Amino acid sequence: MTFDYDLFVIGGGSGGVRAARVAAGEWGARVGLAEESRMGGTCVIRGCVPKKLMVFASGFPEAIADARAYGWDVTDGRFDWPVFRASLERELDRLEGAYRNTLKTAGVVVHDSRARVVDPHCVELADGKRFSTKHILIATGGWPFVPDIPGAELAITSNEVFHMPELPKRALVVGGGYIASEFACILHGLGVEVSQYYRGAQILRGFDDEARGMVANAMQARGIGVHCGTDALRLERRLGGICAVATDGTEREFDVVLYATGRRPNAAGLGLEALGVQFGRQGEILVDEWSQTAVPSIFAVGDVTDRVNLTPVAIREGHAFADTVFGGRPTKFAHEMIPSAVFTQPELGSVGMTEEEARARGPIEVYATSFRPMRSLFAGRQDRVMMKLVVDAQSRVVLGCHIVAPDAGEFIQLAAIAIRMGATKEDFDRTVAVHPTMAEELVTMKRPVRQA
Repeated sequence: MTFDYDLFVIGGGSGGVRAARVAAGEWGARVGLAEESRMGGTCVIRGCVPKKLMVFASGFPEAIADARAYGWDVTDGRFDWPVFRASLERELDRLEGAYRNTLKTAGVVVHDSRARVVDPHCVELADGKRFSTKHILIATGGWPFVPDIPGAELAITSNEVFHMPELPKRALVVGGGYIASEFACILHGLGVEVSQYYRGAQILRGFDDEARGMVANAMQARGIGVHCGTDALRLERRLGGICAVATDGTEREFDVVLYATGRRPNAAGLGLEALGVQFGRQGEILVDEWSQTAVPSIFAVGDVTDRVNLTPVAIREGHAFADTVFGGRPTKFAHEMIPSAVFTQPELGSVGMTEEEARARGPIEVYATSFRPMRSLFAGRQDRVMMKLVVDAQSRVVLGCHIVAPDAGEFIQLAAIAIRMGATKEDFDRTVAVHPTMAEELVTMKRPVRQA
C-alpha cells in the first residue's frame, strides 16, 4: 500500500518536532506534522523558555541591592511589565520561526491545523482533508488542570500568566509543585505581594525532604506567604479584587489568582479511544518501552504519556522513536537518573534518589553541608546554600545529589554526568576542589552527617 506519508506527527512541541526532524532529515522519511497552535509547544511558547526569562527578570532587584553593597552607586528602578512582555513576545516569535525553519530544512510538511486520528493509518485535519500514513505519532503534550470549584473561571494558569495586561499588586498562587513555587518566586521578585496555598504538608513533593524544606524556608524569609495545609474553597469577584475563601477559614483578596495545580495529558478528542489505544487514570496514553501504543502503528511521546514530564525527556523519547522506526537503530530511552531543576529563589537541583528513597532501599550514608555563600555574605544577606550527597554504604556509589543554591540547575547538570556514570564517593573525594566556589563543597565533604 502506498501512503501519503511515512509518518504523521500530531503536535508541534519539543518531542514531536524532534521526532519529525530526525525521521525526515536524518532518515529520509516523508513526514507531515499538524499543530493547531504555535509551533514550539508548551516549553517554547508557554513554559520553560518564557518562564526562565521571567526568572532572570525577577532576580534583578536582589542583584541591584548586592551591587550597592559592593560599592556601586546604583538605585532601584521601576519594573516596566509592558516593556518586558513586548520583548518576551518578540523572542517567542523568533523561537517559533526557528522551529519552523528547522522543520522546513528537514523536509517536514507542516499543517497549521488541529488533527485527529480516523483509523490506524489515516489522519484528518480540521478542514476535513485526510492523509494516509504508515505511522502516527501523538505528541500533544499536557494542559493545565484547574479544580472544579466555584469561581474557577476567575483564575488564570501558567498559559496566561505571560500575557497579563499589567502586573498585579497582590497575587495568590495555588499549588505546591515546581511550577507554582517558581511563579511564586518570580512574581515576588517582580514586586508583587505573593501568597501561596498548598493543601499538602510541604511544597515540592517528590523532591528531597531536606532540600524542599530549605527552599520553603528561604521563600518565606524573602516575604512570600507560603501557606501549607491550605486550599481555596471558592473564588468570588468583589470590589477589591478576587476573594479566595480558604480551608483555613480566611478570606483574602487578590488582583490575580494563578492556579498551578498540575497538568493533565492533552489526549482528548483525538479519536484514539475508538481505535483501541489504552489510557491511564489521568488520561495519559499508555505506551511500552518503545513508545508504542496498543495499536502497532500509533506511538506517543512526551507529556501526553505522563512518564517523566520534562522537555529534555520528550526530546529524547522523540529521537529514540525516530531512530527505532526509521533509522534501523532500536533505541530505548531509560527513564532514570534524570536531572531536574526548580527555578525558585534559591534554585533546587536534583538527580538520582532522595534520601528518603535511598533509605528505603538499604544502608546509606548522607554527606551534607549548609553555609552562607561568599557573594551574598559580603552583601550582608543571610542566604544559605546546601550541598548533599546520598551514598550507598556498601558499594559507595553516589545514589543522589541535591543542591539548593543560586544556579543550582547549572551545578546539577555537571554532577549528573558523574552520577549517571556510577561515580563513587571516593571518586568525588579524589577530585580537586575549585576554590573559591560553592560547588567545591561537593568534593570536600569527608564525614557523613548521618547514616541509615
